[in-house]
Amino acid sequence: MHDVAKPSIPDRGKKVARRKLRGWIYVVSAALCLIGVVAALKALGAAILILLVVLVTLLAVLFGLIAVNRFRVRRTTAGAVFAVLFLFFAIVDVKLLQFFKMSSAPMVMPATTVTSASVQEEDWPPILSAVGSVSAVQGAIVSAELGGVVADVKFQNGGVAKQGDVLVELDTSSENAQLRTAEADLELARANLQRTRDLAARKVVSKSELDAAESAFGQKKGTVDNMRSMIGKKEVHAPFDGQLGIRQVNVGQMINAGQQVVALTSLDPVYVDFALPQQELSKLAAGFEVRVHTDAAPGEEFKGKLTAINSMVDTVTRNVTLQATLANPDHKLRPGMFAKVEVVLPEKHKTLVIPGSAVSYAPYGDSVYVIEKKKDPKSGKESQTIRSQVVRVGEARGDFVSIIEGLKPDEVVVSTGVFKLRNGMLVTINNDLAPKPQVNPTPVDS
Repeated sequence: MHDVAKPSIPDRGKKVARRKLRGWIYVVSAALCLIGVVAALKALGAAILILLVVLVTLLAVLFGLIAVNRFRVRRTTAGAVFAVLFLFFAIVDVKLLQFFKMSSAPMVMPATTVTSASVQEEDWPPILSAVGSVSAVQGAIVSAELGGVVADVKFQNGGVAKQGDVLVELDTSSENAQLRTAEADLELARANLQRTRDLAARKVVSKSELDAAESAFGQKKGTVDNMRSMIGKKEVHAPFDGQLGIRQVNVGQMINAGQQVVALTSLDPVYVDFALPQQELSKLAAGFEVRVHTDAAPGEEFKGKLTAINSMVDTVTRNVTLQATLANPDHKLRPGMFAKVEVVLPEKHKTLVIPGSAVSYAPYGDSVYVIEKKKDPKSGKESQTIRSQVVRVGEARGDFVSIIEGLKPDEVVVSTGVFKLRNGMLVTINNDLAPKPQVNPTPVDS
């Protein structure tokens, strides 16, 4: 048998060195290729996520090739290490691809549920609003003209009195006694006067004696009339028809002259006194319709006429005082009540009206959200979107506001929840629980 020649140790060392050199050449070449690809993508303006995906993918491929190469040359330990690195970067690459897909997909916000209201065109007559007080056409605190002791009270608290009714009687026993004395003196003076006249007719007495008798009779008659007047003033009478208040005196009480007895007020009709700024004076005239609301009669409206305009303007407030007269047959309005007054001017004009809750108020301008129908050009599906519209807000009445500029009749606007919306959002309309605005709202807690 022939001996097989075995390679020498120097030849084996050279092969190992060449194998390591080729490995380093592969690693450097792969790294340079990786750096070149990343640099090219960055130069093209690729996103950071795309760069990360490319980088991790190349690393995963590189480690996979190295692992295969190590297993081929039976270097299992190194192959297992690179295989683990390949699996790690492959998993990272999959997650990055998922993130990239999520970020590249368009984000569609769900539609927001809102309530809606249409822009209505109504006849709103111009109204001048103010606050005022109810006052009586005739009202007085009935007082005693003379002092004395209360002998009798002839009315009930809160009752009704007619003109001339006796309300309170004072004790007149002393005055009646003086009256009887005065009447006796008057009868004596009348008899003396009659005798003197008879004697004067027969020329028995002089003219001066007749004049003295007539003067004495006149004095006695004046004394009687004075006593009767004092007795009459001891009775307190109702000066006009009206409703009485609560009495302020009692039987047996000693009162002085001017002592308040009871309030007497005429309640039908009544006045309402209020004031308006001087710039509104040119718009006002007697006879204009006046509407009055008061918290004492919630939901009820009292109508009357503007009857008086003060001839002077207050120099402090620059307001002119006005007075309206209202019928009050049920006596629901009482003097001293607070009242909300509206003077209705005769001219009328068309006004665009929306709920006040639909307006988003801001220092740079007020706006509303108009609901519009929009059709998707790709799918053909119709959806509802909102568009922000700047408006000029006018007068407010109750839950409504007038729109001077910015909207058209029959347009649909978002009526509630405008603070959570943005321009171009998708919306759905649900008016099942929408509040119902009113011109004259009457909240339960007011």
